[in-house]
Amino acid sequence: MSLVLTFALPLILLVATGLGKHSATLGGPQFRISLALTVGLVSIGTVGYSLAIARDRDTGVFQRLRVTTAPTWAIMGSRWIVQLGAVLVMAIVVLVVAGLFLGVTLPPQDYLFTVLVALLGSAVFLSIGQAIVGLIASADTLNAAGRLLYVPLIGLSLFGNTDRLGTTVELVSRWSPGGCLETLLSDAMGATAWSGQSWGALFASLGYTVVFAVIGIRWFRWVSH
Repeated sequence: MSLVLTFALPLILLVATGLGKHSATLGGPQFRISLALTVGLVSIGTVGYSLAIARDRDTGVFQRLRVTTAPTWAIMGSRWIVQLGAVLVMAIVVLVVAGLFLGVTLPPQDYLFTVLVALLGSAVFLSIGQAIVGLIASADTLNAAGRLLYVPLIGLSLFGNTDRLGTTVELVSRWSPGGCLETLLSDAMGATAWSGQSWGALFASLGYTVVFAVIGIRWFRWVSH
């Protein structure tokens, strides 16, 4: 049920932003698809993953797993694999819905690149979720922190291509995790050509993944107390 609700939000956003006479003011179809994917990635990675880990820690699941023969990397790696699988399904569903309701079709290689970028974005937001659950022990506190971070993570991705709020906001938005993902998704779907900014967004995304993963692993506690 949680997974279905997580999938519902980006799909509703995708369809809703494509309706009405003024839908073009929100950006082209590729922008709306990338926005829907970003919302789904933040929901699955930063919010959903961190809450699931915190709840399992509070209920003693990890404490019991640690006394089994399973190595710690296998315990956490299995969680990441499940989340990456969910992201893969979500990306495919969003692209299919975009084709059915928005009439957006891409060349086969662009579909592949879009899915690969979505998986990279998943690694970025999963590492952010890992850092949050590593620094915050209480599931209730983490729930509030995750909801607080939800808005800026998505909101900053909206202003990476416009200076309506000033050049400073544009610069911060462009190089935020969501802004880098928006850049890479636009390139993957052929909306913009690959450029130096694209390479910068790629390396920045890899850097975000490494930094937040190190923080999350270094300070992660297997028990809540």
